[in-house]
Amino acid sequence: MKHFATFIATAGVLAHSASAHYIFSKLVLNNEVSEDWQYIRQTTRDKCYMPTKFTSTYDNLTPSDSDFRCNLGSFSNAAKTEVADVAAGDTIAMKLFYDGSIAHPGPGQVYMSKAPTGKVQEYEGDGDWFKIWETTICDDNGDLTTDAWCAYGLSQFEFQIPENTPAGEYLVRAEHVGLHGAQNNEAEFFYSCAQIKVSGTGNGSPSITYQIPGLYTDNMTLFNGLNLWTDSADQIESDIADTPIGDDTWSGGSSSGASYPASSSSISSSISSATPEAWNKFTCGTHSKRSAIHCHA
Repeated sequence: MKHFATFIATAGVLAHSASAHYIFSKLVLNNEVSEDWQYIRQTTRDKCYMPTKFTSTYDNLTPSDSDFRCNLGSFSNAAKTEVADVAAGDTIAMKLFYDGSIAHPGPGQVYMSKAPTGKVQEYEGDGDWFKIWETTICDDNGDLTTDAWCAYGLSQFEFQIPENTPAGEYLVRAEHVGLHGAQNNEAEFFYSCAQIKVSGTGNGSPSITYQIPGLYTDNMTLFNGLNLWTDSADQIESDIADTPIGDDTWSGGSSSGASYPASSSSISSSISSATPEAWNKFTCGTHSKRSAIHCHA
């Protein structure tokens, strides 16, 4: 009966997944919410909110592909995406499309990568990336299939650009990983890249950097083998530690010279009530800021 109950619980979560997909589409600056895709590169997916996976892919995109940097086809929209002015030390946020909320269990993180030519609209993201923010498990005794995770229920990720970030233009990549299918190598990655110009006199250098693709592999148990219904919080935290998600974030200090081409080792909480059928009728253009749960197909 225990295994049957686990199967039923798993099936229920997977059935709900069609209405629980999401993507970061808006930037929040000085508490002002931008338009969709104003500062964030828009993917060319016909259903922009679909996740990237290692297997059972939606459109053949996997974390091993170059478009895993900022999402499918997004570089083709880089030139028409605006660049936001941000001062080092500012707190900004990346907000979900259609005012959705994160409805999958798993960690969230934010990476940055500096445009080597100084022009982020021409930058594909093939340089070094470093992590500036993360959120994982909040409650080791909570429900690991839902709100034991800090990101569960959030509509945006809010984070600080490190005060010692050197001036220049950057990609900022927000990502959430849904782990509800990791037992079948079907972890789901939801991510987008904002384009920003950082001002200030910072001269810090990240101690750990990464390349994308190569950030994650499906040899990592966190994405292929973890089971939220049977594993303990300690086991999951150990799996996290074996990925870049478990690495320290960069807060603005000086570099120790380490570089890893692959791995080295709060706001709204309302859940979107959009049905799977409604999501299938949504398009991925610009929408009003309150259209998420009030849209009627």
